[in-house]
Amino acid sequence: MSLRASSRARLKPTTAHHFPGETLFDRIARVICAADCLPRKELYESWEVARRTRRRFRGGRVVDLAAGHGLVAHLLLLLDATSTAALAVDERVPAGATKLTAALTRAWPRLEGAVRYVETDLHEVPLGPDDLVVSAHACGRLTDVVLARAAGARARVVVLPCCHDALLCDTGSLTGWMDAPLAIDAVRAAKLAARGYAVHTQQIPEAITPKNRLLFGEPLPAS
Repeated sequence: MSLRASSRARLKPTTAHHFPGETLFDRIARVICAADCLPRKELYESWEVARRTRRRFRGGRVVDLAAGHGLVAHLLLLLDATSTAALAVDERVPAGATKLTAALTRAWPRLEGAVRYVETDLHEVPLGPDDLVVSAHACGRLTDVVLARAAGARARVVVLPCCHDALLCDTGSLTGWMDAPLAIDAVRAAKLAARGYAVHTQQIPEAITPKNRLLFGEPLPAS
């Protein structure tokens, strides 16, 4: 029986047999199952965000904002050895995060000391133009904070928005044409382009999450 990717059930050691292959994804999944600390949905979401990000952006310090367990940060390092360090930033780091890091580091020793967790407000993290800023499901206006912080530093940025709030987020008065969440994300893409970014859009599989719009931004060279 196949696993439902959108399930919030925790991956457990007894789930590992669902990932029998020797692909990087299956190997990572087995390690996470053994660690017994992460929801299934988070594995699939993080993998889709990380692998699509690495198809477009290579290298740089990874800065995972509103990181939760920080799985996206770990995956980005595993998918591209030219990135050697990552920050996983959140106002509160989940208790299972250290367990996740320990398990992945045992399996991939080059991760030793590479991912640093920081508990702080997202506004307080220094960013630079060589950083790769990512955020998977920064809730509501937090996605706008991530985009603004990245654009202010002229850093590459990737977001998977969620929890769209039509009262607090900018819909651009487009809700007569489209639903509010789509309007909010369309305005985000337009604002990023207006700040001198090349914008790209994709979707991860809806079977993982209906909040599946992925937004990439890369600063254009100064004219």
